[in-house]
Amino acid sequence: MKNYKRAIGMVCSFVLVFTGIAGCTSRESPPVIVSDKGPWEQQQEDKQGDENMQQGNDQPTDQNQQDPQSQPEEAAVPEYNGYTLLWNDEFDGDSLNTDIWNRELREPGWTNNELQEYTGSEENSFVRDGKLVLKAIKTEGNNGKPYYTSGKVTTQKKRDFMYGKVVVSAKVPEGKGLWPAIWMMPTDESYYGQWPKCGEIDIMEVLGNQVDTAYATVHYGEPHAEQQGVKVLSSGSFAESFHEYSVEWEPGEMRFYIDGELINKVNDWFTAVDGQDEKPYPAPFNQTFFVQMNLAVGGNWPGDPDDTTDFSKAEFEVDYVRVYQKPKYDTNVKKPAKLFRDALEDGNLIYNGDFAEAEDLTDDINWKFLLFQGGEGSAEIKDKTMIIRTQKEGQVDYSVQLVQPQLPMIKGKNYRITFDARASEQRDMIVCISAPTNGWIRYFEDTLMTLSTEWETYTFEFEMTGKDDNNGRLEYNMGNKGSAADIYIRNVRVEVIE
Repeated sequence: MKNYKRAIGMVCSFVLVFTGIAGCTSRESPPVIVSDKGPWEQQQEDKQGDENMQQGNDQPTDQNQQDPQSQPEEAAVPEYNGYTLLWNDEFDGDSLNTDIWNRELREPGWTNNELQEYTGSEENSFVRDGKLVLKAIKTEGNNGKPYYTSGKVTTQKKRDFMYGKVVVSAKVPEGKGLWPAIWMMPTDESYYGQWPKCGEIDIMEVLGNQVDTAYATVHYGEPHAEQQGVKVLSSGSFAESFHEYSVEWEPGEMRFYIDGELINKVNDWFTAVDGQDEKPYPAPFNQTFFVQMNLAVGGNWPGDPDDTTDFSKAEFEVDYVRVYQKPKYDTNVKKPAKLFRDALEDGNLIYNGDFAEAEDLTDDINWKFLLFQGGEGSAEIKDKTMIIRTQKEGQVDYSVQLVQPQLPMIKGKNYRITFDARASEQRDMIVCISAPTNGWIRYFEDTLMTLSTEWETYTFEFEMTGKDDNNGRLEYNMGNKGSAADIYIRNVRVEVIE
């Protein structure tokens, strides 16, 4: 959960330290059904005997699905090529459909150090004007401190499925400490083991103090790893209007979309007990999952509410949830080979490290400039120098950030980082090499450095001790350091040394 969630830093991407962005932790598991078949084969066998399956329709349907006559009219529900509607809820009634949804009850602090109690009260989860509303409420507790309640709904044991397309239209609340999420967890969390071994699919997460940014993440492991996509709106916010969030989940790939735009594609994951062999791919995502939606308050990632948080407007609204499935899926998939980017002819793993090219700093090629959590600034390449100008330093060190990902990090290799840097006035900056798809651990630890107004050359060396990773990321973090002075960087190198 960095650049988005550093579950650990940023994020719990992620809920990571946050450990589980949307937050899955140890909990009571559903009964285990003993079978000599894998989850997919068992589900297909169960479906073959489903007496409610329509004659001549080979579309897989959930064995718990209601009689079609009790379903909402499907005529108004969009169709997708190759998919058939499995189940949906348009929230057109006057109350929550408990044939589809459970209200989940949880005490405060159950996961991610969140503050809210999830209740079964209709004050926290209800249907209004054709929308599901999950509402966070602030009251005064017995100790005189604020007490928060909120709503969480799940389809566990009612609309579980394996593989498909989930489409949700929702509008998030704005306010520091509010944390709405649309996500999926396995029906039987014990099948491969507790989080993160069980897997987690986060279709959407938004932080209430940064409502122009949405995240889509996959968690797995152990050790915990994640892959995260992010969408930042060029204008407006996800709190101003309804947006559509979706995932296409297939045996060997997941694709996440916001308003039809692909923001994250994942096809390389694993699960294992730490120190043991990995389970056969595509574990853990070859079992039934269920949909859940909630509005959290506080926690490791968003932080706690403050006086600016308006709880009269703390409502997470959902217009519809639609789940589609293909008639069949090819489950004979193999884990893709891990490809490593080549070093340049001079051995530099950093592309455009001399800043000879004034490249686009908003795309995903080579260098990228990022802003998070109140950070404001700009970056440009001029005269073979990267210049970062900060207007607001933001709330966290990565609020103003320059990165280059896709660095090949090979276990047992030694690396050297070198670059020149200065500032318009003395100020601090952090440099590191992180693992955005491996739980945001650090291959080269966060290193604080104080820049002077004169050019200085900085050199750092480290050994890669983790398993091979083709997506190490060099980071310069310039937020929340007590200064908005300009920073100048040139001649960046990361290279393997003997």
